[in-house]
Amino acid sequence: MKTLTTTQELAAFCTAAASHEYVTVDTEFLRERTYYSKLCLIQLAYPGDGDDCAVLVDPLAEGLELEPLYTLFRDTSVVKVFHAARQDLEIFWVDAGVFPEPLFDTQVAAMVCGFGEQVGYETLVRKICRQGLDKTSRFTDWSRRPLTDAQKTYALADVTHLRQIYEHLAADLAKTGRSHWVAEELRTLTDPATYDIRPEEAWRRIKTRTNSGKFLAVVRELAQFRESYAQDNNVPRNRVFKDDALIELASTKPRTHADLGGSRLLLREARKGAIADGILAAVGRGIDCPPERMPKVKNGRENLQVNPALADLLRVLLKAKTENVGVAAKLIANSAELDLIAAGERDVPSLTGWRLEVFGADALRLCQGEIALAAKGQNVEVVSL
Repeated sequence: MKTLTTTQELAAFCTAAASHEYVTVDTEFLRERTYYSKLCLIQLAYPGDGDDCAVLVDPLAEGLELEPLYTLFRDTSVVKVFHAARQDLEIFWVDAGVFPEPLFDTQVAAMVCGFGEQVGYETLVRKICRQGLDKTSRFTDWSRRPLTDAQKTYALADVTHLRQIYEHLAADLAKTGRSHWVAEELRTLTDPATYDIRPEEAWRRIKTRTNSGKFLAVVRELAQFRESYAQDNNVPRNRVFKDDALIELASTKPRTHADLGGSRLLLREARKGAIADGILAAVGRGIDCPPERMPKVKNGRENLQVNPALADLLRVLLKAKTENVGVAAKLIANSAELDLIAAGERDVPSLTGWRLEVFGADALRLCQGEIALAAKGQNVEVVSL
């Protein structure tokens, strides 16, 4: 188990990897105590059985630069293979503004190939590689040095088995002609907007029981302050104050430090200093917000009238279609999207791209009364009217 600790060693490995069709990649990181992930380890492997074909890279080693890896990421002749890549990609985007290209995510590919919803790496190792994984090091502190042999073995297994998994799934996709389905899904992962968390939009993630403009104005200001403070100080947003405390503050609208002392949910550290000052300023801005600048819930979807019978029929259609093509239903549409379609909405992902081909076209025909569903034995079939 070779660990690379210098830029020269990393460059040599990446040069060797660039001569192959693909390279598998994984990371280990910590995020419990920071806003941004702290990269602690990188695992890399390319095809082959030799000891040099799979390595660990220690980004915490003094003087090691990751530019050779980023050069490999930019090399479009080499496929970069990840499993559940989103958090890994966020790390590299934040650090260097680079995305691996072209990208292959085995979790997405596995859903397209009929392995179920959000299939885990361990499941794919068991079903495709016919092997088990030792997961005892899963919840380890990857920032501590030196790493134990058990940690290294665990980490390296995340890229060595990934080679066989990739080859199996890529062959399956080529056989079924579904490679473009996966490519379409991965566009979101390599879109900078996916990782661009704008503080002024943070309020949209807060679940509230009211859509009052006055209330949401305070929620928006509090959420923006919390996000900006968390980013600037690299601390988790919940360490500033949690969502339930934010809702409480938006309801009680404290105007003085003494008022903050009456909060049931606010952390002690948030009742003084910069956080307290920021909370009071945010509440003040929210209260003083003019009506024309008050936030509004987009699209008014909460007022849509859902046809429950049609929504149920769409669920049956989705189940029948996904079972027929062997694709995870969740990858095509979730329950909320089906309700939107049943309410007359058409600007939903399940009615675009490859999903339109598999499900969306018939969903629209069902809504328009052009088809019906009929039970035939254990199956449900589409019947034209």
